[in-house]
Amino acid sequence: MTAIDGRAFRDTLGQFLTGVTIVTAAAQDGTPLGLTVNSFTSVSLDPPLVLFCIDKKAGCYDGMVAAPGYAVHILGGDQADLSNRFATRGADRFAGLTYTRGLFGAPILPGALALLECRTVQRIDAGDHTILIGQVERLDPGDRNRMPLGYLRGRYTAVAD
Repeated sequence: MTAIDGRAFRDTLGQFLTGVTIVTAAAQDGTPLGLTVNSFTSVSLDPPLVLFCIDKKAGCYDGMVAAPGYAVHILGGDQADLSNRFATRGADRFAGLTYTRGLFGAPILPGALALLECRTVQRIDAGDHTILIGQVERLDPGDRNRMPLGYLRGRYTAVAD
């Protein structure tokens, strides 16, 4: 078998339009954790399951994987700045942000297009990532008149109706 070049693999996957989310959780000591995620998808309708993948090198990896649950904030088209904030390595992503605590202590950020709060039911080792499968325990379907934030070919894109 021929080895797949990492850059070519990334560029190829970049052809797939994804939505953009911020996933938050609470560390065991209550410290808020969060990161921008586009590797998010539904898994099952019955029971309602979703998953996201987290890089093992992410600064919040240990806390996210150990947390009993997490919140998925589906971002609106006007939230690229918030996405960038939670994608910046080494930054205090919660500095100056007002948030509440949801299920499992996960920070709930205001203004998301939609929100799912999940109980972690499975952790799967997958190469340089871990897959966290969560059962949706509470949701807010949001405003269907707002358009979501998209990501394509390494940059944000508007999703039109």
